[in-house]
Amino acid sequence: MERLGIAGAGAIACGLAATAAQRGEVLLWARSDRSADRARQSVEKICSKLTDDAVVTEQVQVVREIDALADATFLVEAVVEDLQHKASLLSVLSDHAAEDAVLSTTTSSLSISELAKASGRPDRFVGLHPFNPVQRMKLVELVFPQDAAEQTRERAKALCDALGKTSVEVPDIPGFVVNRLLFPYLFSAVDLMSQTGVAPEDVDTCMTLGAGMPMGPVALLDFVGLDVAEAIGDAIGANVPPKLRELVREGELGRKTRRGFYAYE
Repeated sequence: MERLGIAGAGAIACGLAATAAQRGEVLLWARSDRSADRARQSVEKICSKLTDDAVVTEQVQVVREIDALADATFLVEAVVEDLQHKASLLSVLSDHAAEDAVLSTTTSSLSISELAKASGRPDRFVGLHPFNPVQRMKLVELVFPQDAAEQTRERAKALCDALGKTSVEVPDIPGFVVNRLLFPYLFSAVDLMSQTGVAPEDVDTCMTLGAGMPMGPVALLDFVGLDVAEAIGDAIGANVPPKLRELVREGELGRKTRRGFYAYE
């Protein structure tokens, strides 16, 4: 098992940290005291649902100094879905990482080749795309830049195995496989509501009961985050519905803001 160093404190970062904590020590870097406190609470909550062993939570060490990640053998960037922001952080991580450490990104739609170049070590770089909630979702999309060394490929696949995940190597195209196919479908549900006036709950009921989907498309957009959905849509060249963009402008981003297409108590 690699020693994971995760840069980020959001849902993917915390879910990955809690999952990895079942197997060994994890370092999680948070940018601010507030995000560090929030990350600790999130990791503790996820771990409590995964196991009764309180020691597991202690396996995740939340740090505020990025140079603490130098002890990691496999570094994971898991911050906001923005190319410039991710590239800048990856460059910093590369400066702090051990020479033989692998660097990775959890991007769901951005160019792995560009991010690998920004990291300064394309031979030790991989796109490691888990799905939210990480602790429950089995798939990890693996995306390798052209210069990735064979050892990097082997270590990335071995890490996924150790985490109990199924990895699938996918091409370096916008949205990879899942999001490239998924988001046009999700956006079509929003367009349908705008064109017909069908209620979100009716659309979701039709797709869960009629098509066997585990979650309806409108509820899934709220779960993902409407701002994230907008960014992915723009990255893959999909037609993002005006109604979704309007909600993003108003700050109604879904579950995380308690209001999106649905209102949450």
